[in-house]
Amino acid sequence: MMNIFIKKNTFVVRENFSNSTQINLDHAQILWIDLLHPTTDEVAYISKTFKLDIPTKEEREEIEQSARYWEDNSSITINSYFLMRTAQLELKNETVTFLLHNKILFTIRYGDFKVFDEIQQRVLANPKNFENGADIFSKIYEVRVEKDADMLENVGQETRILRKEVFDKDQADYNNILQRLSNLQEINMSVRDSLFDKRRAITALLKSDKISSTIKKDINIVLKDLNSLVEFTAVNMNILDNVQSLFTNQINIEQNKIIKLFTVATMAMMPPTLIGTIYGMNFKNMPELNWDLGYPIAIGIMVISTILPVIYFKKKKWL
Repeated sequence: MMNIFIKKNTFVVRENFSNSTQINLDHAQILWIDLLHPTTDEVAYISKTFKLDIPTKEEREEIEQSARYWEDNSSITINSYFLMRTAQLELKNETVTFLLHNKILFTIRYGDFKVFDEIQQRVLANPKNFENGADIFSKIYEVRVEKDADMLENVGQETRILRKEVFDKDQADYNNILQRLSNLQEINMSVRDSLFDKRRAITALLKSDKISSTIKKDINIVLKDLNSLVEFTAVNMNILDNVQSLFTNQINIEQNKIIKLFTVATMAMMPPTLIGTIYGMNFKNMPELNWDLGYPIAIGIMVISTILPVIYFKKKKWL
């Protein structure tokens, strides 16, 4: 499906096309062409009509700098990571292709991103703020970076809550804590990868002579935000690593307590076990076997030999 935003005097209208052969517009009037889940025929038609070199799916996913950003005589192509939720509610980076050609912005995407719906509404509601495709591109990046910042703030808040729960013995659910810790680390890494990719694209775009100084000024602000957010992801990662270390240490402490308890119990039971073993040998010449009080005396000695080590361990504060 293709959404085409057309400038008409002081306002912008959106037209939807599912069949590329229906498009018959003056290119000077086109502001933005957004291709959502486009077919092969639609991509080929746009490429032929506007004389564009649209990257293939394999080229879109390559990670080399030359595959993420390049220019020719008339256009700029950017492949950029945008975060999205899958059907399984997992966070992943999906590549979106941006092409700036003759003041028209072309976007090719295979995911439903809320940021694009939001920008479309802004373009329709405030057309005077968008003179050409570069304005739209700048605003898309600005809004997306704001949403990435919100995600990082949530990660930071959840991390602080998780850190407190690690030391809460009454409510500690180690399986739940470990799962949440893993999820927070995954989200933080996904956002970091997305920010790194955007920063590379913005840095390269600022060097282009095809972008006006006004747009470069706006994009430079976005770049500063990206730099601060990249630093924030590093801080989050350090805090998460610290929580993981504390979590591991807490488990080790709990395990050591259990081992210590079993060790003390074993040591306390050794003397009575020895006494019981001696009197269980039933040798013929054992005078205690003929005592009337031999049995209760042996039991008493075993009880006393059990209590004395426990008292000793408590005085040593091993219990």
